[in-house]
Amino acid sequence: MRLPMPSAAASAAVAITAAALAVLPGPASAAETPAASSFTISDPRIKESSGLAASRIHPGVYWTHNDSDDGPYIYAVDSASGRTVARVTLTGIGKPRDVEAISLGPDGQLYVGDIGDNRNGTWDHVWIYRFPEPKQLGDVTVEATQFTVKYADGARNAEALMVHPVTGRVYIASKDENKGGLYEGPAELTTGGTNVFRRVAAVPWVTDGAFSPDGTRLTLRGYFTARTYPWKDGLPVGEGERVDAPWQGQAESVTYTPDGTTLMFGAEGEGSRVIAVPVAAADSTSASPQPGAPSGAAPAPETTGSFGKGALVLAGGLILILGAKRLFRRRG
Repeated sequence: MRLPMPSAAASAAVAITAAALAVLPGPASAAETPAASSFTISDPRIKESSGLAASRIHPGVYWTHNDSDDGPYIYAVDSASGRTVARVTLTGIGKPRDVEAISLGPDGQLYVGDIGDNRNGTWDHVWIYRFPEPKQLGDVTVEATQFTVKYADGARNAEALMVHPVTGRVYIASKDENKGGLYEGPAELTTGGTNVFRRVAAVPWVTDGAFSPDGTRLTLRGYFTARTYPWKDGLPVGEGERVDAPWQGQAESVTYTPDGTTLMFGAEGEGSRVIAVPVAAADSTSASPQPGAPSGAAPAPETTGSFGKGALVLAGGLILILGAKRLFRRRG
C-alpha cells in the first residue's frame, strides 16, 4: 500500500531534526586532541586511591596515593593501560599520617595533603609535602619539603587540597556535614614556622576538589554530588553548578585534564575505576547571580550548553515524526 505524501507536520519534523543534528557536536578532526577516557587502576598496591592530579609533562598520566598505612609513596598511573609507571618515595618528611589529596602547582611541583583527621579534628596540626614532578617516569626517591599547617579557627578534618594554577596559593576544604569551610593558605608556604589557613567561604561535604587549568573554576566533590563554582578574586561565587558526577561508593578524588575539557573522578578500592566526565559548556556572561552570592560577585554560568539545547530540539523533532507516522497509519 502506498503511503500518502508527507504532511506539513512531517515536513516540519524533518526540518527540525536536521536543525538539531546541525547543532550537535560532530566527530573530532584528526588535528584535535583525543578526549580523555575512563580507566581502571590495576596496581594491587593502590587500594585506597584518595587523590588525583593530572600530569602536565607526561600526557595521560595521573598521580595518586593511598589514604593511610602505605608509607611515603606517590604513584603515577598511565590512563592508557591503567598500569603504574612510577612510584615516588618521599624522604625528608616524617611518617605520613592520613594522606588525602594531591595537586599540581604552577611551579611544576606536586603538593601532597597529609590533612585527614580520623579523630574528627583533634590533631592540632597537619602537613603538606611538596616535591618537583619527576621529568622521567620510573621508581625514584626524592627529597620533599614538609610544611606544618594549622587552621585559624581550630583543628579540622579535611580531604581536599587545591593549588590555584595561576597564583600558586594553596586551599584546603574541610570535611564536615554541618560546618564545612574553604580555607586559604598564606601567599607562600614557609618551613620556618606554622602556616595558618584561614576560612574564606562555606562549602558542603567535600572529599576532594580541583581548579580548572585556567583558574576560573573550582570543582568540589563529595560522596554523592559535585558542584563547579566560578572563581573570582580568590573566592568561589554563588551556589555553584551541579556536575553529573558518577556514583562511585567511596568517592574520594577529582581532577581536571590538562586541557580543561574533562573531569576525572576517582574512588577508593582495589582495582578502582577513574571515570571521565566531559565538562559542560557554560556562558557566565548571560547568567544571573545565584542566591547567596556575595555582593558584587560575578554571575554563575548557565547549566545548559549547546549539546543540551540540541538534544531538546532533536527530541521535539522525533516527537513530531512519531506523530506523523501515526497519522499515516490512520490514513492507511
